[in-house]
Order: sequence, then structure tokens, then C-alpha cells
Amino acid sequence: MSRVAAYILLFLFLVSCVPVAPGIAPTIDKPIPLPTSTALPTVTVTPSPRALWVSPLVPAALRSMTVAWGVPLATGYDLATLRLDLAADTESSDALWIYALVAPFPTLVDGISSSELRQAWAGSPPAAFSGSPLLMDDSTLRVLTAQWGQPASGSVRTVPEGDLLSTAWAEPSSWAVIPFESIVPEWKVLTIDGQSPIRKDFDPTTYPLKAGFDLTCATPCPFSSLPTLPSSNRDASKLTTLVMTGVTAMVRSTAYIMENKGVKYPGHLIGDWLRQADLAHISNEVSFFSRCPFPNPGQRNLIFCSRPSYMDLLLDVGADVIELTGDHLIDYGHAAMLESLEFYRQSGLLYYGGGANLQEAQQPLLLEHNGNRLAFIGCNAKADKYYPKASELLPGPAPCDFDYMDAEIQRLRQKGYLVIATFSWHESYDIYPHSFQVRDFRRLAESGALIVNGSQAHRPQTMEFYRGAFIHYGLGNLFFDQMYYNRPDGVVLDKEVRREFLDRHVFYDGRYLGVELLTAMLEDYATPRPMEAGERFDFLREIFTASGWESAAAAPTFTPTVTSTPLLLDVPAFTPVP
Repeated sequence: MSRVAAYILLFLFLVSCVPVAPGIAPTIDKPIPLPTSTALPTVTVTPSPRALWVSPLVPAALRSMTVAWGVPLATGYDLATLRLDLAADTESSDALWIYALVAPFPTLVDGISSSELRQAWAGSPPAAFSGSPLLMDDSTLRVLTAQWGQPASGSVRTVPEGDLLSTAWAEPSSWAVIPFESIVPEWKVLTIDGQSPIRKDFDPTTYPLKAGFDLTCATPCPFSSLPTLPSSNRDASKLTTLVMTGVTAMVRSTAYIMENKGVKYPGHLIGDWLRQADLAHISNEVSFFSRCPFPNPGQRNLIFCSRPSYMDLLLDVGADVIELTGDHLIDYGHAAMLESLEFYRQSGLLYYGGGANLQEAQQPLLLEHNGNRLAFIGCNAKADKYYPKASELLPGPAPCDFDYMDAEIQRLRQKGYLVIATFSWHESYDIYPHSFQVRDFRRLAESGALIVNGSQAHRPQTMEFYRGAFIHYGLGNLFFDQMYYNRPDGVVLDKEVRREFLDRHVFYDGRYLGVELLTAMLEDYATPRPMEAGERFDFLREIFTASGWESAAAAPTFTPTVTSTPLLLDVPAFTPVP
């Protein structure tokens, strides 16, 4: 063995005898075991103890009521313990919400059927829709879609709630669907199957535009008691209707026919319009007088009185409020008017605009019905020289003291009254009001009157919305014998003086909702009757056009109706003694 090989063997022997250092384990290659199978954690949605979810179908007014509950809003349905949503059963829901089909006020169509409404939704609108889509806000669209299915393309257009009215008026042929609480005077509420939510005989069970909403709580419910929802957005106990009328003068031919056909005869065709109202207003221009002679239909002078028995006509049609601003209250002297005031008191009829003295004549008539506080105030605008007024000691109509009326209207509004101001202004046989008439009527609207009414007109005049008020410059006659009128220029007015407005105003929960225009035509010198469809269409179109409005409606086809032939009277050869 060589020396080198011997050294190598010695080195290997020595290394193999060195012990392994403690704490250092030898490295051994072996398989690494896989971890055992473990279930992944699941995300559990835990509703907040107090959190509210409001469906996007809920109308704005109902949604706003939830703010007072003080419950935080949840970001989603599953995170809420309290949920306000569309009810599965409308009739048994917590809150029944009524909607209205509306159009710009100067719309000539009065209503449609529910089937026509559904046809429009499905994309086959009847002619009355004039090819325009139904306007509504997003929540209303969601409600109707949930009930009726998706609307046809182009049949509906969504508009923000606050822009619906201006949009519709800018497109006069457009109609809209709105919640009942959104009704304002500039809308015309259209009937569906003859039903209208602004009428007293409204029956929600047969009405198609409604939805129910329920408030439900998670299980277990963290609330000891749930907030209370209103049972409906339309409470019949908060509704008041008032019918306002034009000139009544039970004299000449009207009185003669009453003597022959019965005192109640003039009201037998339109009396229900007045009786069905909560309040019925009549402007009676003539005093009842116990010594009033038998009527003469051929009377030429303008000195008038009515026999006390004629009071039965006013009572039969359900009159409640008598306006005494007319021109002929003192035709038979102050004693006749004082006697007439006593007849009203004995009959339980309230009056304003005239009285036993200036203080009573100027005093507003204050009424409250179903929580609606109404105030009536009126005056006669004609010159005292020809038409005497009430004084400190004598009876008569109230003079038009505008400074007093401005202050009184403002005072009444501050006390929460809805003010109705009426005039016997200067008569005109023109459809347009005189510029001074416009000035005076608008002045009372500027003071805060919500309705300004012209009771003097023998021919119906135009109307307007002005600073939140509805102004009707003249309603025409009610019970008066004008079947025609010969103007000084030789023009003979026939239908122009036979046409009549009866304005049915609607108040709800301290607000003025608007007016329905009832229209009548005088027959046989005494009896107004409801207009036929064609007569009404032509009348409203003429008035709306003269009022500066574009009336929107497809031209209808009417079936002609034979109207009564005006009664030819045998004129007695006597005249009453003034």
C-alpha cells in the first residue's frame, strides 16, 4: 500500500467516528401529507334588529310617512326586519292607495271605460287618447306593471312626479295616472266606468286604479308593535263637495210656469246635482215678499220680487248657502228685503254678501264640513246711485270695499279657511270679461281667495287659473227665464244665454282639489236640463278656446237628440205693481 493511500484510509476512519451535533435532525426525504378536507365558512345575512326596506313601488307620499318612524333604512330586502311592499291582496291590504286618471283641465273628454284604459296600456289606445302615451312616475309604472304586466312599447312614458303637470299641459293631448294625493285644480279628473275618486258616490271596490301596500316584519319580529299605516290615501270623511251656481231670479216667465206646473218644477231635471253636493250655493237676486203680486211673463220693467211659496224650490233642490249680492234685492223696498232675510232664517238657509245692515252684509259666512273650513265673502260692484247697497242702518247687498275684502281674505286664510269670493259685477253679454272685471277678480285671488266666482253673468264667461286660484268670470243663469237676448247691436243671442254652468268644487283634508264643470241648457223659460253630449262638447270647446286654452280631444260623433220646444206663453194683460 502506498503512503498516499494509507493517509486517505486514516482520514476516513477519523471522520466516521465524530458524533452528530445535538438538536440537528438528519434530513430525510418523505411524502408531505395533504391537509384533511374542511368545510368552507358560509356568509350568513343577519338582519339588523331595526331596519326598514321600502319597495320602489311605494308612492312618494306613503314613502315620506316612514321617515317619522325613525327606523334606519336597509340597503336590501334581505337585510330588513321591516318591509313596506305591494300587497298580494289589494282588498285586504294595510293601506289601499287610490290613483286617478287625469288630463289637462281644458280637456273635452270626460271619461273612458276600464277596457279602453287597458287597451291603451296594451298598445291599442282608443281615439280619445289622441295617440299620446300615458304619463306617470316610476313608482306608478311599477305598480301597474305588477298588476297588468309590461305595457306595450310606446304606450307609457315615465316623468318625474314634480314634472307631470307641466309636461301634460305642454302636450295637451297627454293624459296621466297619478296618486289621489297629487290631484290639483289644474288637472281634470277623468271618470273610469263612470267612477271618479273626487265624487261622493265613488266606490273603490269597482275601480281599477288602486293598489294595496302591506307592512310586514321578519320572524322573530324585533318590534313590540308595528308603525300604523293610513288605511287609504282617500278618506271619504275628509271630502267636501260644493256646487256653485249663477243667477237665480224666480220672476216673470219662470215664476208664471212655477204657478202653473208646480213650484218645484224648475229643478226637476238638475236638482240631484245640487242635492247630492254637501253644500249647494244659489245666488238669488230677488227678495221674497209677502205682498208680491201674481207673476206676469210679459213684464217689461225690471222691478222684481218673488212670492214666499217659491222658497220651496230652493229647499227642494237642497240649497244651503244663499248669496245676496244681486241687483234686485231692494226693488220692493227695504222692508221686502228684511222680510226675505227672515224667511231665510226660518228656513234654515245661510246667507252672505248682503244683510240687514252693512256689518251683516260684509260679514263672511264661515262653515266647516268634514274638517274643511270654508269662508264665503261677496259684494256688488255696481254704482250705488242705481243699485243701493247696505248701510249702517239699512239692508242691501254688500258694496265692494276692496281694502276691507283684501284684509278679510288674508285674515281668513291665516286662520286656515279656504276662501270663496263672489261678485255681482257689471253685467255683460260677451263671453270675454271686461278688463276692469279681470282686475277686480284677480285682486281677490292675489289676496288669497281660492275660488273667485262671477254670479252676475246671464251669459257664461271664460275662466282661468291665476296665482293658485280658479277664477270663473261668469256662470250664466240657473233659474231665470232668458231663452234669448236682443243685444243693442241687433244680434240675437239664443243658446248663448240658455247655456249654464254649475261648478262642482271639491275640497279634501283642508285643500282645494279642483272643479268639475256641470253644464245645463235652459228649456221652457224655467227648467235647466243636463246638456246632451254634443251640446256640452261645443260649449266647453267654445269656453276653453275663449279662455286661451287649447282644448284637447278627438272630434266625437254624437247621436242627435231632439230637445224640448221652448214653451210659448200666453202673456196676461197686466203688470205687477212696483
